[in-house]
Amino acid sequence: MPSQPETPVPPPVAQVEFKAILLLVLMTALVCAFALYVMYARGVFEATQRLVLVSDDSEGVIVGMDLTFSGFPIGRVQRIELSKDGKARILIDVPLKDANWLRSSSVFTMERGLVGETRIRAFSGVLTDPPLAAGAERAVLRGDVSAEIPLLVSSAHALLDNLGNMTTAQSSLNTSLANVQTLTKGLNGRYGLMGGALGSDENARKLITALDSVNALLAKADQRVFGKRGVMEDAQATVVQLNAMLGDARDTLKKVDAVLVEAQAVGANARSATTDLGQLRIEVDASLRKVNRLVDEINRKWPFAHDTELKLP
Repeated sequence: MPSQPETPVPPPVAQVEFKAILLLVLMTALVCAFALYVMYARGVFEATQRLVLVSDDSEGVIVGMDLTFSGFPIGRVQRIELSKDGKARILIDVPLKDANWLRSSSVFTMERGLVGETRIRAFSGVLTDPPLAAGAERAVLRGDVSAEIPLLVSSAHALLDNLGNMTTAQSSLNTSLANVQTLTKGLNGRYGLMGGALGSDENARKLITALDSVNALLAKADQRVFGKRGVMEDAQATVVQLNAMLGDARDTLKKVDAVLVEAQAVGANARSATTDLGQLRIEVDASLRKVNRLVDEINRKWPFAHDTELKLP
């Protein structure tokens, strides 16, 4: 068999060890540069001040968590410690450029929802207050939604129990609804609102009948008193006659007064004066009898007082 040609061997690479060492140095430098960049980006080389938040429970808080103000991160959790009194101490580094947002009146909260991570927030209502000192320890307010669940469940049970009591057959609500239904049924009856207010149409009918009777009685009384030839008309006519009679009596009494004056002035003519007085006395008696008859007529037609005595002046 013919012999095959031999494969040529490539010459060795010059300075292989040097190039390998150079590659390792470049890789190390690249890793170090990346680490330094990350540290710079994370604010490792930035001047900071320490803030310590004290809480009863640090559940959900992890190292590296941000402290936010108005939604912007202004600090980062560096360490979590357990104090001698059993409280959690959360150590936060705040860059000096962002420390001006924290004031002596600032409030810190730690919120933990049902879904999502725990968030630490800072609230500064008055930015003109003195700045928060470095190393200050502040209590953090916890807003744990899951802690409110037992209270909500208890309140829901109480609400359902009250709702069940309200919807029973013997409850006040059902009784009130039954009364309203009865009232509505009465309003839809023949006599409407009156029937509903009085309890039944029969009671409403009785009331209407009674009112009709009263109206009829009032109409009859009005006719008897104020109608034609009624009591008021007769009383008016009688009063007119009484005024005429009293006028006659007044004229007669005036004559009596004149005669008495003449009798006193003329003493010699006593017999003539006595005769005139007798005649006048007869006229006065006749007038008084007319007045008495008129008063009797008035008492018969109108409920005046029955004292018919007439006193002369």
